[in-house]
Amino acid sequence: MSSEEAAHNVVGYYSAVMPVIRSQLVYVQLSNHKELKTDNSPNQESLDGQNIYNGCCALRVGFSKLGSLNPAMSSHYPGLVPPLPGALAPLGLPGAPRLGFHHMAGVSVLLVSNLHPERVSPHCLFVLFGVYGDVMRVKILFNKKENALVQMSDCTQAQLAMSHLSGQQLHGRSLRVSPSKHRSVQLPREGQEDQGLTRDYSGSPLHRFKKPGSKNYANIFPPSATLHLSNIPPSVVEDDLKMLFSTSGAMVKAFKFFQKDHKMALLQVGSVEEAIESLIEFHNHDLGENHHLRVSFSKSSI
Repeated sequence: MSSEEAAHNVVGYYSAVMPVIRSQLVYVQLSNHKELKTDNSPNQESLDGQNIYNGCCALRVGFSKLGSLNPAMSSHYPGLVPPLPGALAPLGLPGAPRLGFHHMAGVSVLLVSNLHPERVSPHCLFVLFGVYGDVMRVKILFNKKENALVQMSDCTQAQLAMSHLSGQQLHGRSLRVSPSKHRSVQLPREGQEDQGLTRDYSGSPLHRFKKPGSKNYANIFPPSATLHLSNIPPSVVEDDLKMLFSTSGAMVKAFKFFQKDHKMALLQVGSVEEAIESLIEFHNHDLGENHHLRVSFSKSSI
């Protein structure tokens, strides 16, 4: 950056808004290095850094790890390797793919399809999608209950939820999550029949990311068979939690309290689908002593 102040401003901004590139979270922090030193040795290729047009479009030229170029790769455009499907390309170019991160720009509403119509509820989707962002509203479609709209707080959270949840199993069905054409989820008009299918969660106390710089940003992981449990009161022991999760039909395979802090534990169930349904069932479960259980997915195993 041009100055230390500018660097601090960037780090401060991205501590509250986590950047996502190609479905991967990017963490930004200050380096111990005071400056970058570039390699100006004579064996660098001479076109690196040169502008295609005056003052813009600087070339970046480096050595490839490929030993040779397969002619079939460049047969479509002579002398040019075509972009891979989903690769980012300058918008506006003829034939430029419109997949990847640009496709989510400004989109905070997700279309969730292939749901189990008899088992899904707005609360179910609120809790599950709430692992990856603050859910503002949920609407299960009145005439097509296999489909729902989920409005996240912003497009970055929507991208995270889509990348982690699309293809996951819920109630025996494979979820399909895609960007919606809707810009917001509309609440039903007064007197309009809704059957409780639309819910507004904008004021919910269960939002995980309402605090800027929340540590929850650093603990976002794909669904896994191992769950992270927290906010456990001292009176609750291992057998209590094993029995609780077994009541939902999950097979508890392993359990471990954190060595230094028995307010937290890891619990492994039989499958990722069981973990997803257990998280939905027991996140915010009342354990007594004014303690409500917090459940998230863990990157660790037991």
